[in-house]
Amino acid sequence: MEPKRLKNFINGQWVESKTHRWLEVRNPATDEVIALCPETTPDEIDRTVRLAQEAFWSWRNTPPPRRAKFLFDFHEKLQKHQDEIAGLIVNENGKTLADARGEITRAMEYVEHACAGPELLKGSHAEDVGTGVDTMYIREPLGVFVFLPPFNFPAMIALYFVWGLAAGDTAIVKSSRLCPMTVTRIVEIAEECGFPKGVLNLLHGSGSGVGEALVTHPGTVGVSFVGSSEVGERVYKTAIHHNKRAQCQGGAKNHVLIAEDAIIDEIMQNVVDSCFGHVGERCFAVSNVLAVEKVYGKVKEKFLDLSKKLVLGYGMEKGVTLGPVVSKEALNEMLVEVDQGIKDGAKLLLDGRNPRVDKYPKGYFIGPTVFEAEPEMRIFQLEVFGPVRCLKKVKDLAEGVQIINQSPYGHTANIYTENGGWAREFARLVDVGQVGINIGTPAPIAYFPVGGRKISMFGDIRGRANEAIDFYTDKKVIISRWHSSFQGVAKTLDDGFAMKYGKK
Repeated sequence: MEPKRLKNFINGQWVESKTHRWLEVRNPATDEVIALCPETTPDEIDRTVRLAQEAFWSWRNTPPPRRAKFLFDFHEKLQKHQDEIAGLIVNENGKTLADARGEITRAMEYVEHACAGPELLKGSHAEDVGTGVDTMYIREPLGVFVFLPPFNFPAMIALYFVWGLAAGDTAIVKSSRLCPMTVTRIVEIAEECGFPKGVLNLLHGSGSGVGEALVTHPGTVGVSFVGSSEVGERVYKTAIHHNKRAQCQGGAKNHVLIAEDAIIDEIMQNVVDSCFGHVGERCFAVSNVLAVEKVYGKVKEKFLDLSKKLVLGYGMEKGVTLGPVVSKEALNEMLVEVDQGIKDGAKLLLDGRNPRVDKYPKGYFIGPTVFEAEPEMRIFQLEVFGPVRCLKKVKDLAEGVQIINQSPYGHTANIYTENGGWAREFARLVDVGQVGINIGTPAPIAYFPVGGRKISMFGDIRGRANEAIDFYTDKKVIISRWHSSFQGVAKTLDDGFAMKYGKK
């Protein structure tokens, strides 16, 4: 079957790019080319930004309840296509159908929260801050925002744009070049809702080409990015150098710390799922499992036993619990890191390299790969975006916290314990953006912010939940004094109040 040539969505129309460069989109389980993604041309980028600018003022003046009505309609239509979108995620990303459905569930919550725009966009007012002086602030949208979602959640994170639209901004989404089909279908569904032309636009292509051009274009006002720390830092610095707003979520190297009182038989399945769910290709994945020495032996035994039970295969097939990684390049990078870990002296406990998946010999598969490693080793320190994990025995909880805080990443840390005091102290001491207590993947619900610290986050305002409204709008403060036009009426009113309350 001839692979589908994806089109850009510009100013309310699907337009085939005039580019001469098309990027292959492959099913990672079969290595089959399933779509061709255009490297959008500079002229097409410029035209898209200009049209989004032209659409902004009318959309900005659309009453927030009416903007919310579009989003309510969008949510209803997305619900009808959840299974279809989940299938697209499996075929271009590689995760299992269960994981894809979980992504869609969370993505729908984003739209639900953005529908509350009329409430979230309220300003604030204080009267008589001085003699006859009132002060208020209103929230104003800013213009054209750029959205750069990653490949690993092609539906959920692409839908960050709903907060921008709710705020009154216009949006240009640049799809992940590895997983552009999912967001294409999402925008097709949005088109059915009748959003005004130019309010929502979709461009395809590479990050270094199309993404950078959008960030540096003088007609855009800000960027929301999720991806690796290396790229996130580059996008952030580029954006602020061009006087743009930017919130860039980077990578992670998350730790779980298992205390001596943890109920090992009950928690270990959750720990393994947190390590290998979504093939380990998520910023909330647990990378390093720390356990105090009293329980380390049992933790190690259970972890390896449960990891060996994961079933590799095509994510649409029943019984498969671990799909392929997203691309051949990603697989090769992981294999290099595994080799380096061995060279550095890390002990390979479970080798997932070159697994046999009979029905899909061309797929980009790597099974659960587990090391015993030390904190100074590269395999322990740097993000490996796939099912490669480390175990480490620690003397006590204090050593575990010290190891966590030494990491250059600051995304997530987790503790398993039945002691409330230990959990409370752990949550206060770890230098991360999210903490899990007996929950291996503490991904906040849609109406809470998400983001890390250190090199896991560039920028101080998050791009979702209530903080999204802060990011996609600016507070304009208005200070006013009005002289009375009632002439003598004001004095009469004052005298009346004074008599009523016994002041005279």
